[in-house]
Amino acid sequence: MTSRKAVDEAYVWIWLPDAMEPVVAGRLSRDEDQLIFNYGRSYLERNDCIPIYEPELPLTRGAIFPEPGLKLASALRDAAPDAWGRRVILNRLVGTRSKDADVGALDELTYLLESGSDRIGGLDFQASPTEYVPRLAQAAPLEELMNAAAMVENGVPLTPDLDQALFHGSSLGGARPKAMIEAEKQKFIAKFSSSTDTYNVVKAEYIAMRLAAEVGLHVAPVRFHHTLGKDALLVERFDRSKARGGWKRRLMVSVLTLFGLDEMMARYASYEELSDIIRQRFDEPETTLRELFGRLVFNIICGNTDDHARNHAAFWDGNTLELTPAYDICPQNRTGNEATQAMLIIGENRMSNLAVCLDAAPKFLLERNEAVEIITHHIETVRARWTSICDEVGLSEVDRKLFWSRMFLNPFVFEGTPKAISRLA
Repeated sequence: MTSRKAVDEAYVWIWLPDAMEPVVAGRLSRDEDQLIFNYGRSYLERNDCIPIYEPELPLTRGAIFPEPGLKLASALRDAAPDAWGRRVILNRLVGTRSKDADVGALDELTYLLESGSDRIGGLDFQASPTEYVPRLAQAAPLEELMNAAAMVENGVPLTPDLDQALFHGSSLGGARPKAMIEAEKQKFIAKFSSSTDTYNVVKAEYIAMRLAAEVGLHVAPVRFHHTLGKDALLVERFDRSKARGGWKRRLMVSVLTLFGLDEMMARYASYEELSDIIRQRFDEPETTLRELFGRLVFNIICGNTDDHARNHAAFWDGNTLELTPAYDICPQNRTGNEATQAMLIIGENRMSNLAVCLDAAPKFLLERNEAVEIITHHIETVRARWTSICDEVGLSEVDRKLFWSRMFLNPFVFEGTPKAISRLA
């Protein structure tokens, strides 16, 4: 691999609330193995400036160092590409060897500056403090994007056209193949099947997202697309809104950022602590806590054990927080019945069990009977809508048997529950 000179600085641009164009907010610079942020004087002098995220990046002059244990402020790390985006960038910069290349071969500033500009949330990173030059993708049919994603998975270098088309998704988080597309005055994240899948992950996520909406949760709308023998899930972006002359962007932070943790410490994140943050800092905390409890219950019902703190997020307007629609609700395969959630539920307990949810109900400001009512409603709705939603994607009988009672409504989730719930097992 040809060595690349490490980048020493990047400028952070921000879309302020309701703005159509970004303004420069400050500069990221290298200090050994940390990236230090400074707000620009011109930004601090604006009447409408807001902190990128507070308390982590308050509006103050001078250098702001990452919190102890972090190399980059979490609110900025939220806008960086994750595993998949880094593979796309490595494919472009390294070529055929990118399949086996170490994502650590490139420095963090390079990833920020090489990824697409239409990243999640309302931030972007530029080499200049005065000229904003968006790194945009070339439009391409969904079929071509699917083929390009497969080539990246296999470490095959892309043609210039395909590389430019897939580039749009290089700023996205997560490890699975994906791209961004625009259609019908909406923006979507397109998620593709992977060569390493052991079950139909795309259909499983579509079914879970649709059922989550059916039980009454606030969920990102999804569509299913099948072409050339391949499946794709289109997830409507909730951080963009169409306006005359362009798109407005909404600032977002992950729950991992709310906790002040990095990925290595994510195992300590908990629904219990998140409920405390919601009571203190969110708009409409009671409604938000009820929604979060419903999401926890549904994750357990559908077998989504990958509910880590980056798979929860909040809108940030410079003052308050608001829970975003749910996303990445994807059932996970399991060999046995017993399973655990990625986030702790209450105390040190993270078991994927509805009885644990009942124990945690007071943290969500719910009486026990209210929690039982939410759980039974979720289960009854999933049972009632299961067949019709599976039919929407033509799920085979083999896959229905695989999903049902293994991922969805696994017997373990009912252990220790009161009769009002256990009778639905």
